[in-house]
Amino acid sequence: MWFFCREHIGLDSRVAVQSCCSLCQLDVCGRAPLNNRIVGGGDATAGDWPWQVSIHTVNDNHICGGTLITKDWVLSAAHCFLEYGYSYIKMYFGRLSQSDKNPNVTSGPIRAKQIINHSDFDNVTYDNDIALIQLSSSVTFSDYIRPVCLAAAGSVFGGGTESWVTGWGLLQPESTQFPDTLQEVMIPIVSNSACANAYKGINISITSNMICAGLLNQGGKDACKRDSGGPMVSKNGSLWIQSGVVSFGEKCAEPKYLGVFTSVSQYQNWIKSYTGSNPPGFVQFNSTSSSNLRSIPSWYIAIFVIYSLSLSFF
Repeated sequence: MWFFCREHIGLDSRVAVQSCCSLCQLDVCGRAPLNNRIVGGGDATAGDWPWQVSIHTVNDNHICGGTLITKDWVLSAAHCFLEYGYSYIKMYFGRLSQSDKNPNVTSGPIRAKQIINHSDFDNVTYDNDIALIQLSSSVTFSDYIRPVCLAAAGSVFGGGTESWVTGWGLLQPESTQFPDTLQEVMIPIVSNSACANAYKGINISITSNMICAGLLNQGGKDACKRDSGGPMVSKNGSLWIQSGVVSFGEKCAEPKYLGVFTSVSQYQNWIKSYTGSNPPGFVQFNSTSSSNLRSIPSWYIAIFVIYSLSLSFF
């Protein structure tokens, strides 16, 4: 059943909310009342990123990140499920620590009902690296468990747009130790043309289905192994909007390369075709200039890196 959704008032003028949604997901998505992030990176605190999902195998190994987009659906990366069917997957919501008790988590893990990898996913080029996971039971929203808003079709994340990436991936590319606490880092969007230029020397194509971020020629900030499938988000007004899904890179946080993410705005119709009568909240984001965006201080070198594979992710 479809409901008319009011337009949100008081958001940044660059954000235009679509007029219709089901069950008014726009009334709940993208709000993190406990998040007061300004700049930096490192350990997250409880409630900072209430849409973050920890995807595990049934034997309780964290394998990938994901994003809660409605009470019944999680968004992730297709490459996370090349070796796992839905019956091997369970998910944790509202989790901060992988080992300690999480007092804000009111229920145990939820199993997957089905996993839908994009039919055009290419496991060589990683084009269309996106997947939907339907939950076997609905989650209950709280300050610690909430859906994110998704970038609507036609959204523009211009070069320099501040973006946050979160996950439990490696802190150093050569390390074998994964962090216990959810990590966060802020990195800027970099244009696809600059990203394509960086990768052309190793014959990796950057398509229109991808979006890039990082500190080109500086490095040190990125996502890494087992961050795959997790969110990249930007804030506009009071809403956090997911622009990308962690996909791939070439060596973690290397100065010469950037993190590559699946561009969420390219898949609005695909996502809505599966989520049925209660689709996610899609929000138009338009940032074509970084002139009024806060800068990332060059002195801060975060220990948060993307797993780059030579095209192999875990």
